[in-house]
Amino acid sequence: MESFEEKIKNTAKRLGLNPEHIPRHIAIIMDGNGRWAQKKGLPRVAGHRQGGKTVEKIALHCVDLGVKSLTLYSFSIENWKRPEDEVNSLMYLYTRYLVEIRPTLMKNNVKLIHLGRLAGLPPSVKAELAETIRLTVDNTGMTLALALNYGGRAEIIDAAKKIAQQYKRGQLCLKNIDEQCISRHLYTAGLDDPDLLIRTANEMRISNFLLWQISYSEFYVTKTLWPNFKKSDLEKAILAYAKRNRRFGTVKLS
Repeated sequence: MESFEEKIKNTAKRLGLNPEHIPRHIAIIMDGNGRWAQKKGLPRVAGHRQGGKTVEKIALHCVDLGVKSLTLYSFSIENWKRPEDEVNSLMYLYTRYLVEIRPTLMKNNVKLIHLGRLAGLPPSVKAELAETIRLTVDNTGMTLALALNYGGRAEIIDAAKKIAQQYKRGQLCLKNIDEQCISRHLYTAGLDDPDLLIRTANEMRISNFLLWQISYSEFYVTKTLWPNFKKSDLEKAILAYAKRNRRFGTVKLS
């Protein structure tokens, strides 16, 4: 089985890039499922079904490319405000998807993790999510982070509460509360910050996603609706990313 480094080198060679210009962590705000369905005269749930197929296709391509982590914004805390029938359909799809994806995850050595709050999710979703995480916990390939019942502000609040509890118990000194400490208490603990954030459907918002982690991520927005997002679209985003001059607040002199 190829290592991340070998896959990155092969990807860079094929795309004509320096291996250093291939993002190791990609985050995606998957938007446009409902609009895709509406354009075809279909119910919104049909768009979500098609979006699920796109998830598997793009995730597997990320594995082939050598991407180390892929984070997908699947369902936000704010999404509970959607019509009840749509939410119920989504929860059913998540339950089924979490079962059906297991053979693919295991075959491709992908580890699934969850970002978000478990409280509020239906028991069926929580049960299948926990089982899929358990089955893939020892996989050493790409990490697939599913942001489900997720909110960036909620994540920071939850991290602050954990830190406050440790401080109150005397397990943490005030001087040790720094950026690294906060990062360790976020849902994404153990993951590098995203290099590239992709948003589909031409939306120009962050939508409460990874507010702490995307401080220096490069943004790429495409008009393509998520169900229509192809491998070639992902590679276009990577090629655009490779042209960016990432300075991280400094000035790079030529």
